[in-house]
Amino acid sequence: MIRCLFALHAPRPRRWRSMLFSLIFLSALAGCHRSTNDPQTVVMIIESSPNNLDVRQGTDAQSERVGGVIFDALVKKDEHYNLQPWLATSWEQPDPLTLVIHLRDGVRFHDGRPLESEDVAWTIRSMIDGTLITAKGGAFASVDRVEVRDRLTLVLRLKHPDAGLLFNMSDGLFGVVPRGSGRDFGLHPIGSGPFRFVSAVQDKEVIVARNPDYWAGAPKINGVRFTVVPDAITSALELRKGSADLASNVLTFDMIHTLEKTSNLKIESGPSSVVIYTNFNVNDPVLRDRRVRQAVAFAMDRQAIVDSIWRGQARLADTMLPAGHWAAASDSEMAQYPHDVERAAKLLDEAGFHRGPDGIRLRITLKTSTDETTRLMAAVLQQQLRAAGIRLDLRSAEFGTFYSDVTRGAFQMYALRWIGSNEDPDIFRYTYGSSAFPPKGANRGRYSNPRVDSLLAAAAGEIDQQKRRADYVEVQKILAADLPGIPLWYPNNEVVHTKRVKGVRPQGSGTFDYLREITVTQ
Repeated sequence: MIRCLFALHAPRPRRWRSMLFSLIFLSALAGCHRSTNDPQTVVMIIESSPNNLDVRQGTDAQSERVGGVIFDALVKKDEHYNLQPWLATSWEQPDPLTLVIHLRDGVRFHDGRPLESEDVAWTIRSMIDGTLITAKGGAFASVDRVEVRDRLTLVLRLKHPDAGLLFNMSDGLFGVVPRGSGRDFGLHPIGSGPFRFVSAVQDKEVIVARNPDYWAGAPKINGVRFTVVPDAITSALELRKGSADLASNVLTFDMIHTLEKTSNLKIESGPSSVVIYTNFNVNDPVLRDRRVRQAVAFAMDRQAIVDSIWRGQARLADTMLPAGHWAAASDSEMAQYPHDVERAAKLLDEAGFHRGPDGIRLRITLKTSTDETTRLMAAVLQQQLRAAGIRLDLRSAEFGTFYSDVTRGAFQMYALRWIGSNEDPDIFRYTYGSSAFPPKGANRGRYSNPRVDSLLAAAAGEIDQQKRRADYVEVQKILAADLPGIPLWYPNNEVVHTKRVKGVRPQGSGTFDYLREITVTQ
């Protein structure tokens, strides 16, 4: 396969990017062609190679999404992130320390072996008994042992109540592997999903083929070639030329806006569970007073940023949970922070930060990655906060350096996004629980509130969903008032595809499940 590769090494003004895009496109016409001769195979762009196609080990988005079409989870999340049967047809919890799971009969792995309770038991045990060294093992820390009752029934005995355990066995997070699968299984994975693994070349491609015997209905296409294109401009060019068929959340909104007028392309846009947020170091001398954090929130004009940078393709967020989540608090239940510069100034006055001769009350440093959209957002925030007398100094670095600073607590304020993890209300423990300071969790701002800890512990041990929701709503109320971080917005799922591909229906979690349902024309 011959690919056209182009790279931009620094952000450029929008007009220059548009001119460059056009010039590169003209030269690309001569060099790119479809990377497969089978018209029933779809070419899908991904930004990077999966780090491990064994879903027990792969934690990056590409591993979970590509792995999600090779493997089956026990349960699937619906549009409200409630868990629905999949490989598990039913389950019950006779007491807080026992979870009984009943499996679907007739499911087979791609090599023909039947999928049984021994395979599920192996999958879980291998993540907690040392067979694998995997970050996902922590999701099963509550499991004391796994018992196989019969061919299609297994029992999980818990050390302590864990209401989020079944969520950790849902799509995108979990996949059943054949018993005996070891640490190198990701090189040649064998699952039970709609597509079977064919081959992979690092930094180039992953190829999967249709599983004609898939228990939930075979895919309508012959296969998918996931081609790795790390540069967004090159991705746009390949779609425009027809060298690729599909890209999910790969392109910038500027590029998507440009491609809307391309005759052979179609854009599917829908809600996303991804949340973009800013977080504070609450131990910082300037930011330890919550009135300062609230003033920052009031000084922001989030809707203006959504309208300009995101071109309206995002929705404002007031909680880390996705919109429509069963545990999400409503707007009326939480403190709100509409754009109000006067309110921000009053709070800063009350906190003892008065305007100096230059109009500046205080200085805050915001750290970001070098991602162009994030840097543009930060520049707009800088101007918005200045109106309230807050000087926002911007520091961007390549992701490894930036993320190292974040995890070490070397920041006053940073901007990041949650992908997938925020679909489980346990995100509040992981990000704001007192026991979740790095490296044990992602409470990078070192926020601590005994009442929040107590509510989170109660929710984790509660089986009744309505009672759990009440605890989580109370947590969200407290966080909205204390404001250790500010949820900003949910960017839409944006899937760009050629018009020969039919039936693309993006899902909130951003999975590639729709690949099983799509069809293609010749």
